[in-house]
Amino acid sequence: MAGHLPVFDRLLEIALLIQEDLANFFTGTGLTSSRTHLLWELHRLGPCTQQALASALNVTPRNVTGLVDALEAGGFVERRLHPNDRRATLVTLTELGSKTTAEMVRGRELIASQLVAGFGEDHLDRLSRDLDAIAYRLHEMVNTERPSTDATA
Repeated sequence: MAGHLPVFDRLLEIALLIQEDLANFFTGTGLTSSRTHLLWELHRLGPCTQQALASALNVTPRNVTGLVDALEAGGFVERRLHPNDRRATLVTLTELGSKTTAEMVRGRELIASQLVAGFGEDHLDRLSRDLDAIAYRLHEMVNTERPSTDATA
């Protein structure tokens, strides 16, 4: 099947362009892709514990501590006492964090509309279904343990 490699190459190109666009958007802010992802999840979930953030980001609690420390130092988030559990701390967006995530939402909406400008509804429906199928397969591949290449295993 000769058509599969050009499709994969195009998907890879799109992923890299999106990463480059995000990097350009946050130049000079001190935000990395990991910090941006944490802000996005905090925006989506609302105030939550570091454990909940670790789960949402699929990283260790230790990683989240480092990300929250950096975001707190940058003024994007703050830690507050949990209202119902005095052992827990909630991570919340500050005014700067809320403003930044609002810009992220606006940017996401603008880019999305520009990328599909001129596409008909049928075209968008088909594209969405095709991308869903590709995303589903990628999730399966990522979550499936690959066989060991070690002959002794």
